[in-house]
Amino acid sequence: MTTSVNCPVCQTETPWTGNPYRPFCSRRCHIVDLGAWVDGTYRIAGEDVEPESVPADETDRQ
Repeated sequence: MTTSVNCPVCQTETPWTGNPYRPFCSRRCHIVDLGAWVDGTYRIAGEDVEPESVPADETDRQ
């Protein structure tokens, strides 16, 4: 019995066992998903946080 899953990107049925891109069906779908995280399409809910300020003496170091 081979376990199959649907690719989260394109919904193609793909085998779980022996699939180096699981749960994706291909490298392309893996990269499409990664790109969605990078460009902000996928987000984890939470409150906005202000960036920490850098002390004045550290801004002069280079």
